[in-house]
Amino acid sequence: MVDPKERLIFALDVTTIKEAERYVEELDGVVDFFKVGIVLHTITGSSFVRHLIRKGKKVFLDLKFYDIPETVREAVRQVSGLGVDFLTVHAQRQVMEAAVEGKKDTPLKVLAVTLLTSMDTSDVDNNKSPEEIVLQRAKVALECGCDGVVASGREAGMIKEETKGKLLVVCPGIRPKGLSTGDHKRPITPYEAIKAGADYLVVGRPIKDASDPRSAAISILEEMKDAFQKM
Repeated sequence: MVDPKERLIFALDVTTIKEAERYVEELDGVVDFFKVGIVLHTITGSSFVRHLIRKGKKVFLDLKFYDIPETVREAVRQVSGLGVDFLTVHAQRQVMEAAVEGKKDTPLKVLAVTLLTSMDTSDVDNNKSPEEIVLQRAKVALECGCDGVVASGREAGMIKEETKGKLLVVCPGIRPKGLSTGDHKRPITPYEAIKAGADYLVVGRPIKDASDPRSAAISILEEMKDAFQKM
């Protein structure tokens, strides 16, 4: 059976190194995979990423690269030398192709961001549903050689089916029952996301804002374990 501890990623969406270090320490032994996004990375650069790796943690670098191919290729090449596990890029063909070229034969996994979970039908103006957009972009990501996609858990099963399970599906927008959905317009519970086919869950505020973050993380892990057992 899948160990849920290997599939839960905590989003270090904080504004100081001190805060980030506090959460890493508080969650030690419960969460080993951490997402570093644009805010924390802007503050710390690659130093905190290296710090996490030295501590034996896995790192999801969520920078959503989007630039001309030459720039993306070199940027990804630099990231691949850090030793991080996941890196995000925008799901645009030239960007994805350049990213795949940049990582070459390194273990780095390139994930294409399909559609932000803060967006829904009202934010899409090309007469396609969010599901249609996500699926179309996932197919292109597979063609480009990406390792996976970032998408809502609501689309996880569809992506797995259409790509024959060849893409990892990493899902943000996770909200345990009873919690506010915040700015996520397509939220899903941990149990529902795993049952739908999600490989990894990215969770931030439900853990970060909890009165007891460690207990909140353990509760999510139990929910994930229950879903894995019933698959």
